[in-house]
Amino acid sequence: MNPHPDIVRDFERVSPELLRRAAAFQPAILADVAGRRGALHGRIEALRHRMKLVGSALTVEVRPGDNLMIHAAIALAQPGDVLVIDGKGDRSAALMGTIMMNACRQVGIAGVVIDGAVRDSVEIDEMDFPVFSVGTNPNGPTKLASGRIGHPVSVGGVAVRAGDLVIGDADGVVVVEREKVETLLRAARKKVEDEAARIEAIKRGHTAASWLDAALRNAGVLKEGETLA
Repeated sequence: MNPHPDIVRDFERVSPELLRRAAAFQPAILADVAGRRGALHGRIEALRHRMKLVGSALTVEVRPGDNLMIHAAIALAQPGDVLVIDGKGDRSAALMGTIMMNACRQVGIAGVVIDGAVRDSVEIDEMDFPVFSVGTNPNGPTKLASGRIGHPVSVGGVAVRAGDLVIGDADGVVVVEREKVETLLRAARKKVEDEAARIEAIKRGHTAASWLDAALRNAGVLKEGETLA
């Protein structure tokens, strides 16, 4: 038996309850409470700005321009999974299009995040299926090369493991380690409340941030005891 299989079928996913709670937050909020980590490079963006997704990562690694293992991942996916595909940032060929996106939706996949290109963007838009990619290309892929499923991948400069939380909106995509999700959701709730209070204070005329003078002194812009105003 191969002790290091190319396809890992069994891994723990984020619970449906935590996914439901996570969906209430913007990815930006989760990135902030995670220490400003986990945000994929901005080259990976929503195919249309209204698209949103949240789910557990089903990781896929492919050779540039080849989508064989993506087809295998769709066959293995569970409802609520997000395909997170390391396509090496290649834009010379689309790795997915309308046919594969329809298959994804049919099996309950929550969306696709791909460090690579897609095609059939108008049809995907009409489907309103969440897709985040580095762009589009009309050229089709090959189906010849092996890859891996369920192994850690690097997508948009972020390490992603199978089962991690993936959440995306018009700002981009954030990945949170599965075991940290519940703790970060509590922190996210507090941050939302704090930001709402700050916005209310701004509307009352308190526009200057309370921390600004101290930060300027620490940066050497203001002298000790000096204030901006």
